[in-house]
Amino acid sequence: MARRLVYTAFMSLDGVVDSPGSTAEGHPSGGWVMETDYIPEAFALKAEELEETSAMMLGRRSYEAFAPVWRDSPDHAEYRDLPKYVVSTTLDESRTVSGWGETTILSSTADVASLKEQDGGAVFIHGSATLARSLADADLIDQYNLLVFPVLLGAGKSLFNRDDRPARRLRLRTSESYPNGVVKLVYDVPR
Repeated sequence: MARRLVYTAFMSLDGVVDSPGSTAEGHPSGGWVMETDYIPEAFALKAEELEETSAMMLGRRSYEAFAPVWRDSPDHAEYRDLPKYVVSTTLDESRTVSGWGETTILSSTADVASLKEQDGGAVFIHGSATLARSLADADLIDQYNLLVFPVLLGAGKSLFNRDDRPARRLRLRTSESYPNGVVKLVYDVPR
């Protein structure tokens, strides 16, 4: 059975996925997820995803930011041994992080398409907005798992390409809203 690519993200109401965890990630308003009241059920999607995840995919910048932190984080221990795919033309094997699961470098969307043709479970893409846009443009993403936060950021990395193109319809799989203003949206990409 072919593998599915699932993009998962924390997103602002205006579509920005930039720096949800902290200002260290680059956005001046970074850390906006932490400024929302914590309600466990609003984050239950993350545990649900982990049950489905057979591997992770990241762009180079997200890999370099996440790998040294998530490898040693008790909050991310379940991700430690999962296989990782990093899509990059500049990262080489000598710069991968040891102790964070097997890492395979893919150099193109064609490599990602080949990976999808293999047998295996779902591959979840974390962070990596630039990668997500290029994979969406190549029609390789199968599902979007979004937690939309009640914040407007204006500028920042957007999940979706802003270029003019034909409309693409998504099919809502599930949705839920929470008292803290977070909305869960899970969309399938019909083919």
